[in-house]
Amino acid sequence: MDFSPVELGAEDQVFLDELRAFLAKHVTEEVLQRQREFGENFDEQVHLALGEAGYLASDWKLESEGGFSPVRRRIFELEIGRAHTPWYHWGTTSVVAKLVRQFGAPELTARVLPGVLSGEIRLCLGYTEPEGGSDVATCKTRAVRDGPTWIINGSKMFTSNAQNARYVFLLTNTDPQGPKHKNLTMFLVPLDTPGIEIQPIRTLDGDRTNIVYYSDVRVDDLYRIGEVNGGWTVMRSALDSEHGLVDAESHGLQNIAAMSEHGRLMGEAVDKVAGIVGGTASEAVKYRLGRSVARIEAALSTPGMFGRVALAQTMRDVSPELMDLVGAVSALPTDAAGSADEGATEQLFRLALPMGIYGGTLEVFRNMIAQHELKLGRPSYG
Repeated sequence: MDFSPVELGAEDQVFLDELRAFLAKHVTEEVLQRQREFGENFDEQVHLALGEAGYLASDWKLESEGGFSPVRRRIFELEIGRAHTPWYHWGTTSVVAKLVRQFGAPELTARVLPGVLSGEIRLCLGYTEPEGGSDVATCKTRAVRDGPTWIINGSKMFTSNAQNARYVFLLTNTDPQGPKHKNLTMFLVPLDTPGIEIQPIRTLDGDRTNIVYYSDVRVDDLYRIGEVNGGWTVMRSALDSEHGLVDAESHGLQNIAAMSEHGRLMGEAVDKVAGIVGGTASEAVKYRLGRSVARIEAALSTPGMFGRVALAQTMRDVSPELMDLVGAVSALPTDAAGSADEGATEQLFRLALPMGIYGGTLEVFRNMIAQHELKLGRPSYG
């Protein structure tokens, strides 16, 4: 592993300077305040500005298609994170748009893709169901064919950003008697279709997600993505991306661990706590801070799904450590009077619990590692 710094050429340095100026202009304190208040991880004006400036298209496309070079992609990811840009849902939109291009009808791709790259069209995921847990293949949301259309009934939990999205990438069951994984069909359903109801849910970390109900929702077959009962094949690449099961690039500039942006949040919190206690810290406090930094760095350097587990577990371990070092005021949120660290440790502590269920629980990921990487047997729940 090469930790040497990357020397930027003149053109890449200009790109970095322009991007920082862009983020300073658009990711204002008002934007960050709205994020803290509403927890949507999305700001429409920022998103549209990213689209208008060409950043979304460059991030979505491969370098061979006119997208970012590896160096500029790395610059873009780091600066977006450092500015705390509320844009996590772009990752979902980006992945789904690629699946639409790969598996969807050309007419649908032509209808959706330009708006995705301009920022006007956003896409969200309709996988998890209220009683389904982490096993999305137990899908009970039904899609029944009626001539050239489909009628959909069911409900989905944790459909984050549905309130800001134009379409939902919806997993349905089209053959209840069929074998598991071979009875699923994907649709890209317009969220303004009659029969769809979006209800907000506020999570422990302050974010907003949604439960979405589908009652006799009728969609044209045009919106089907992939083959009937071939939905598992379509969604597997999206799940692999979410789980961190992606091949490493030869240039070595991509994130090593899945969900590395959460590791950087931990790093910022440790820095703020060190700034508070550093001057008068005892050797024991210095040791605890150093141990936290070492654990974060180890998690960030752990590849793929392994790193995704390491980051979530590290956040659960480090956040109470930091709160203990700061003392009682660490429980004060960002905008509260007397907050010692701008609410960084309090936010991290609340984020640690949902971090362990994003895209599947830590237990599910550990079972996947045990079975598929360590070649151990299937767990027995009897």
